[in-house]
Amino acid sequence: MKTADFNYRIGAVATMLALLGAQLVGCAPEPAPTPSPTPAFASEEEAFAAAEEVYRAYNDALNAIDPARPATFEPLFVLTSGEFEAADRENFSVMHAEGHVISGDARVLSFAGVSASHLLDRVAATVCSDVSAVKVTDAHGASLVAPNRPDVYALSVELLAGTANSLTIDSSHRVGDEECAD
Repeated sequence: MKTADFNYRIGAVATMLALLGAQLVGCAPEPAPTPSPTPAFASEEEAFAAAEEVYRAYNDALNAIDPARPATFEPLFVLTSGEFEAADRENFSVMHAEGHVISGDARVLSFAGVSASHLLDRVAATVCSDVSAVKVTDAHGASLVAPNRPDVYALSVELLAGTANSLTIDSSHRVGDEECAD
């Protein structure tokens, strides 16, 4: 084979490869569009109902706490997140270490959804709780309940979506107790 023929073939192959490369680039699939976030719930009402269910389950788990048995704390931590969970973990650890005793049950008197985020992954609510039957004592039987603790009080709670259709209590703070007035 002569050098001219060889160079011609190399040039032809290079041109073909360049054209093929140009076609492949033009035919490259477009990147998939970024999916829009899907709301955590089908409606605000569904989000509020789920939030109430979680809060009532938390109240039931709280009523089942025995500071002498740390295993009874675990159901609470499935229903909580963030600083709220961290505070519960610390408080119950101290109660266990210091031998506190809890008796009586708290009752959820009402739960009212206040707002939900656009994606329904954050829910705010007001809860009225009756703690009149709840007593907390130290290892010697002395009451640890503040003498001015109201029997009924209002909480503003915020719940966050975790896994699909699942919420956790992420924050809670007292609000005006007039929220619970009949």
